Amino acid sequence: MRVGLVCPYSFDTPGGVQNHVKDLAEALLARGHDVAVLAPGEEDHVPAYVTLAGGAVPVPYNGSVARLSFGPVVAARVRRWLKDGRFDVLHIHEPATPSIALLALWLTECPVVATFHTSNVRSRAMSASASILRPSMEKITARIAVSEHARGTLVAHVGGEPVVIPNGVYVDHYAHAQTRPEWRGADGTVAFVGRIDEPRKGFALMSEAFARVAAQRPGLRLLVVGGGDIDRARAALPEGVRDQVTFLGRASDEDKASALRTADVYVAPNTGGESFGIVLVEGMAAGATVLASDIGAFSRVLEGGRYGELFRSGDVDDLAAHLAGLLDHPDRRTALDEAAAVGVRRYDWSTVATKIVQVYETVSGAD
Repeated sequence: MRVGLVCPYSFDTPGGVQNHVKDLAEALLARGHDVAVLAPGEEDHVPAYVTLAGGAVPVPYNGSVARLSFGPVVAARVRRWLKDGRFDVLHIHEPATPSIALLALWLTECPVVATFHTSNVRSRAMSASASILRPSMEKITARIAVSEHARGTLVAHVGGEPVVIPNGVYVDHYAHAQTRPEWRGADGTVAFVGRIDEPRKGFALMSEAFARVAAQRPGLRLLVVGGGDIDRARAALPEGVRDQVTFLGRASDEDKASALRTADVYVAPNTGGESFGIVLVEGMAAGATVLASDIGAFSRVLEGGRYGELFRSGDVDDLAAHLAGLLDHPDRRTALDEAAAVGVRRYDWSTVATKIVQVYETVSGAD
C-alpha cells in the first residue's frame, strides 16, 4: 500500500507528534508498505522518506509553542507532493492545525485517515473555528484519536466517532537500552523528561520536590532530559543539591532511553495539556518506576495506579512524599515494574501499527 503521512509540526524540533509520525513510518516500512512523509522543516538530516515543506514559524498553542508552516509557496509544495505520491491512503495528523496538515486535507483527492492528538475540551480556538472546519472535516474517511481525552476534544468541537488507537513505542528499544553507571546515584537515580522552560511540563515542581528529598539523601541523582535554558534552571536549584542534578539537554533518542533505563524512578509532574503521555509508556518500557501527576491522561495510562504511582497534580508536598516512599521501598517499585512490563506491551508498535493498517484497509478497500 502507498501511504502518505502528513505531520503539521516542524521536524526541526522534537515533539510527540513528530516522533509518532516517524515511528509509524518506520513500522509501516518494515511491513513492506511504500511510505512518504511530509512535514515542515529545513534541516538536511532527515530520513529519505521525509520531504520537508520549508521553514516554520512559532505559534503559541495549547500551553506550548508549535512550529507551523503555511502560505502559498508551502501550498504549492504540498500540491506537488500529493501529485507525485499517488497515495492509496493519506494519513493526516492534527488535520485542523493551520499548517500543512490542513492544506493537505484541502488539496487531496484520495481517502483520508486523520489522527487527533490534542486534548483540550475548552479550546477557544477550536470552538471559534469549528463551523469553518466542519466542511473540511467531511473529507476525512476515518478518524483516530490517540486517547479518550483526545477523542473527547474531537467530539466536542468537530463531531464524529473516532476509533481510539494509542501512541506507539518500540518497547524493546527501551527495555534493552544501555544503562549508564556514571549517571547512577548511590542513593538512587530519578529522571525527568520534558522542556524545562515550559511551565506545564512541571520542572519547577520537580526541582522543589527533588531538593526536599535530596536534602536527606546526598547520593541521590536527578537526570534532566529536555531543551531549555539550562543555566537558568540550574541557578534556580538550591545550592546544596545543584551537584546532584545532571542536565542532558536535548538528548538523542539513545541517551533518553539510557536515562530512563538507568533511573529508579521516572517523574512526570506535568500539570495539564496532555492527551496521552507517551513518555510514561517509555518509562514503563525502560523499567523505571513511573511517578506521575494524577491528570486524566496520565491516570489512564497508569490505570489509576496499577502500573505506577500517582500524586496530586501541582502538590509539591505530595510529590516529595511519594518520591521518598518509592526510593525507600524497592519492593513496591519491583511490584509496579513487573505489572508495567506486561501492560506496556499493548503500546508496542507491533500492536499499534496492526490496528492502524486495519483502518487503512477499510478506507482504501484493500484486502
